[in-house]
Order: sequence, then structure tokens, then C-alpha cells
Amino acid sequence: MDDKKLDTSIVTLVERNPAPYGIRLLDSVAIAKRSDPNDLVTMAQEIQKADTFVKANASSKLKIIVDQVRHLQEMAMKILQEAQDNTRLHHAACNFKKVPGKIYHLYKRSSGQTYFSMLSPEEWGQSCPHDFQGSYRLECDLTWTPLEEMEQKDSDMQIIEALMGAKNFGNIICGPETLLDTKAALLPPANL
Repeated sequence: MDDKKLDTSIVTLVERNPAPYGIRLLDSVAIAKRSDPNDLVTMAQEIQKADTFVKANASSKLKIIVDQVRHLQEMAMKILQEAQDNTRLHHAACNFKKVPGKIYHLYKRSSGQTYFSMLSPEEWGQSCPHDFQGSYRLECDLTWTPLEEMEQKDSDMQIIEALMGAKNFGNIICGPETLLDTKAALLPPANL
């Protein structure tokens, strides 16, 4: 820092009181510390340095908040998209009762109507009458998981069950095809 350009007006000294608590000092000038003119410059440098650190610290904290807000916005968009997708799937035509834990296959007719079937494209074979749109598992919370995301979701649920103490909460994933034996999945094999 250049001492010549330093603003010493930002330095605030403690006011002097020649009669503290109403008692007049014998010689307030003799009691007061003699100061070096360079002390003001040093104090001004310290204040400027402190201001710089305070601004840097505040900027760092605000950057974290900005990143968190951005992340929350992305999460909100993902949640809204999932809600829209789940609503669309629940409104697809269906002539049977949908059971959580089961996998259903979505098709689209030439009229534009979408419907769920229990038959996969493989089960239809060459005689599949409509365009296949995807396979989904209905979850216990009545959300839909695309077939390609089921393995990751099951893995995530195993971790969640382990964190929650699965022996107390039982199996979270529902449906006979997708029940996870949490104790067996998390305990090491007995022969080790």
C-alpha cells in the first residue's frame, strides 16, 4: 500500500475526556499517550486491510448462497418435471387396477391416446399393435420410475434403508418383484 495515497480520515480515535465521571484530571495532556504521526498511517492500513478481508469473506459466503440457490432452482425444476411426468402417466388409459411394485408398459395409439398394458413389447412380439413409449414401475408413493432408472432407484433405496436402520423400518420398496431383503443385502456373507 502506498502511504501517500492512504486515506487517514477513515481512522477514528477514541474521544478524550478531560473529566471522566466528572472528576477533572490533573494534567490530561501529560496522561495522554504521545503519538507518532505514522501511527495514523499504520492504523489506516490496518483498517483498509480489514475492509478487504471483510469484503472477501462476505463475497465467499454470498457465492456459496448463490450456488445453493442455483442448485435449489435446478432441484425445483426437476421436481416439477417429475410431477408433470407422473401426472401424465397417471392419466394414461388403463383397464386394470395398477398395483405398486409392478411394471407396466406404456403404448400410444395412432389416435394419440396413451394407455398402459401388462404386456411388454417382447410379449407382444411382432404383433404389437401400437407404438411402445416405455416401461415404468409404480412405486408405493404412486410415483413412476422408468425401467432404465429402476436399478439406480433400488440401489438408492438400499442405502436409505441402511441409514434408517432397516431392521426397524422393514422393507421400504414394495411389490413382490421388487422387495429387497435389506438384512441379507447389507450383512456380509456368513462364510467370510
